[in-house]
Amino acid sequence: MTTLRGSDFLRERFEAHRSCSGCPSPERVARWFDGLLTLLFPDLASRSFESLAELEVEAERLEGELAGVVARIPEPIEARDAMVPAFFRTLPSIVAHLEEDVSATFEGDPAAVSRSEVVRSYPGFHAIAAYRVAHALHRLGLPIVPRMITELAHGRTGIDIHPAALIGRYFCIDHGTGVVIGETAEIGDRVKLYQGVTLGAMSVRKGDARTKRHPTIESDVVVYAGATILGGATRIGQGSTIGGNVWLTRSVPANTTLHYQERLLDAGVGETATPLKPRGAACD
Repeated sequence: MTTLRGSDFLRERFEAHRSCSGCPSPERVARWFDGLLTLLFPDLASRSFESLAELEVEAERLEGELAGVVARIPEPIEARDAMVPAFFRTLPSIVAHLEEDVSATFEGDPAAVSRSEVVRSYPGFHAIAAYRVAHALHRLGLPIVPRMITELAHGRTGIDIHPAALIGRYFCIDHGTGVVIGETAEIGDRVKLYQGVTLGAMSVRKGDARTKRHPTIESDVVVYAGATILGGATRIGQGSTIGGNVWLTRSVPANTTLHYQERLLDAGVGETATPLKPRGAACD
């Protein structure tokens, strides 16, 4: 017995299923992405390959799986048949970039015991790996799937990186939970973001979709926890440090240190600047 048998609700759901575009399921995309990561990084593999031929067979299987995913995309895709081989030719570059990202995290985090630990357990690495793969697919013109990959990582790590963002070399996300990097954000080399950082857009209209809405972070910048940097015209100059909880909607020149200044509200005095003392100094 089915409570909903014969109901208008199930009829409506049946019509919805019939008219669905037939795109690959999130589970299928996740399975392919996880398999790709285990091919690229032995630290993530549940088994070892006994021969080069065995590894080649696995690479061919993953290539065929991606071809099956691409075949189910209903939207028109330019050079559809060439897309999968073109992506697999980018894998050496993707791995090279990810190895640099591992180095940035390992060398920048005193708590990191080994590079293997970074690959196996750091959410920042997992989110960046998803971004690098998704970005390569996005550049080739594949719709939907790149966003599915980065949203898979978002659900697993709490780190939201749009696949169209431009991110340079030696990128590090420390801790990571709550980091948001928008579609038109641009990030230079050797940038480090801490948890809760937002590189976002001001409130915009749908018609602004093709304009630059997110900030540019130049090379050698550190952005500490909870900072919010908004707007397509906002540029953080090279070598700058943005302190925690800063709200920023304007550009900052190179080599700037910007920090959040608390305000102390006193009922008898009014608003006064919170005293900042050198480390180790006694508070009055």
